[in-house]
Formats: sequence, C-alpha cells, structure tokens
Amino acid sequence: MTKVLSLLSTLLILGACSGVQVKRIQPLAETADAPYKNVLVVSLFDSFDVRRYLEKEIVRELEGRGVRAVASTSLMDTKTPVTRETFLAMLDAEGSDALLLTQLVDLNTEAKLKDARPKSTYNVWPTYYYNVYNVQLTEYVAPKTMELNHTIVLASQVYSVGTKEPVWGIESNTKLSVDFNHRGDTSIMATEAKSIVNYLSRDGLLAQ
Repeated sequence: MTKVLSLLSTLLILGACSGVQVKRIQPLAETADAPYKNVLVVSLFDSFDVRRYLEKEIVRELEGRGVRAVASTSLMDTKTPVTRETFLAMLDAEGSDALLLTQLVDLNTEAKLKDARPKSTYNVWPTYYYNVYNVQLTEYVAPKTMELNHTIVLASQVYSVGTKEPVWGIESNTKLSVDFNHRGDTSIMATEAKSIVNYLSRDGLLAQ
C-alpha cells in the first residue's frame, strides 16, 4: 500500500484529446478474487479538483455497469490527510472488496506559437457597368496564440481488499493539444474514465 499512498504532482491540463493508448502492465493475477462488486475509487494528484473530476467520471462509468462505486473525494475534503489510515478506514466503512487507484506517471509539455485564424468581411455593391461590382475586403487578424501539446501517462491499479495485494494494472498514454487561452474542458476526464473501466470489464474484474 506504500505506492498507493504516494502523492504525485500534476497540472489541470484539459483540452482536445487525440485518443488514449493503453497497455497492460500487470495482467489479472491468478490469485485475484475478482470479479469485484464494491469498489473504492482513488486518484492521487496534487490538485484536489483533478482528483474529484476523475473519480466522479470513473464512478459514473462503474455504476453504469452495475457495480457499486464510491469516490474517495466524496468522503473527504481538502483538509483530510491523504494517508494509508484514511483509505483503510474508507474501505472498512464502505465494505469495499477492491480499491482502484489512478495516479500520474509522466507528463511532458511542449509549447509553440500559432497564427490565429483571420476573420474577413466582404461588402459588395454594383457599378454602372454590366456584371462589374465593387468589392471591399476587411480582414481582422488576431495576435498569435500559444498552443500547448501534452503527453500524459496515467497508471491505474486494482488492489484486492481480501488479499491486500495489487491484482491488475494498466498504463494509459494520452496526447492533448490545447489553446493556452481556452482551457477548462473536462471531457478528457470522461475519456480517461471510460477507457479505464472498459479494460476493467474486458479483463473480468467487474461483477456483471
């Protein structure tokens, strides 16, 4: 559980997602007591809001498949200590049979200036000559914007409450492009959550 409780720093970087690539880092253990029907969902990031967003989306996906799921952030606030004892108490209180942990593994960001798309207006009016028109073009060019390209790697692991051991794990690699002036889209959280839960279901960890 030591790795479960390690805190990793991250940024709330949200934007246009080009897809999630997933690889298994630990196949379902032969000793696993899966499938699970009552899961405590934990995400570990420096930002409480990032944790809450992702946990909420994962819980939504799990409940959509008939699995009882509880977000750890729904049982705590920003002042609650993020310790082994805190999560063990949650597992006991909720009667959970598994813990799903997601945390940041790697983050790379590249920034580049990008020309803004110009906007144009046209005014057209006839002349005294047949089929000849006057055309006035006005073009508005905005200042250059900064485009941020991110590569994020998240690790998700399932811990069995019964065996107290990690029984399954994946890594997801996501590439994002976002305009520096237009941040705040949380759709990436839903995309990540759907991908994680799809693999949980595909590998037989969820009770049907």
